[in-house]
Amino acid sequence: MQYALPAFFALFVWWFSTGLVIFLDNLPRRTFAFSMAGAVLVAGFSLAGLAASARLPNLAGAYEAFFFALMAWGFQEISFYTGFITGPRKHACVAGCHGAKHFGHALQATLWHEMLIVASFGVVAWLTWGAPNQVGLWTFAVLWWMHESARLNVFFGVKNLSEEFLPAHLAYLKSFFRSAPMNLFFPLSITVSMVAATLLFTWAAGAQSAFTRAGDVLVGTMMALAIAEHWFLVVPLPAAKLWHWGLASRGKNFAPRRPGLACDVPQES
Repeated sequence: MQYALPAFFALFVWWFSTGLVIFLDNLPRRTFAFSMAGAVLVAGFSLAGLAASARLPNLAGAYEAFFFALMAWGFQEISFYTGFITGPRKHACVAGCHGAKHFGHALQATLWHEMLIVASFGVVAWLTWGAPNQVGLWTFAVLWWMHESARLNVFFGVKNLSEEFLPAHLAYLKSFFRSAPMNLFFPLSITVSMVAATLLFTWAAGAQSAFTRAGDVLVGTMMALAIAEHWFLVVPLPAAKLWHWGLASRGKNFAPRRPGLACDVPQES
């Protein structure tokens, strides 16, 4: 139980919070202001919780720090997928746009969001600086890695793009997705994640306290989930069914766009 309980806790909180974000981001757009207001309140509460839990080098502190880091990350996701904080580019690329120019357009589409993540990480690091409990900081760092690595892999090309999770108002982002069996960045990202997960679980096995063990397992489980998420991008598994309940908020009248629709009408490249 000293390994299974923190692993199960991490898995459940990650699964449920991801589904909740998907549910909120696919509600009618008139609800987004309320979702964003709630997300701001949760973010403030989570940052306060991270600051407090960082001073608690005990078992409860490890769980609290992990939970608050995940909730703080939820603000990044809701702010992006509701369309409040994305980037200066709000339209798709035309077919044939590629190379450094295409990468620059992709960066423009998410620039404010990426800057928000950097700023948020800086705040989390400042709140927990020098504290004995660093579980929150490391959890946020792993979530950031999962986010950037998955985003780059989808840009460079993977088999399963999971476009069904993208809200209709962000359909233009599909022009930055590339369907391909594999890309050169994928094995590198998997290797980095596997090394990190192995180290974390090795440290957990040799931990001298329940606090250290739980913290390493919580963060290690998140890294293991990063590995699983990456494999879902290239292996034909029905991963979308994990959060099918989150898509229920789209309602009966929602008609998903077919892949590539965002590029069908010529727009500014």
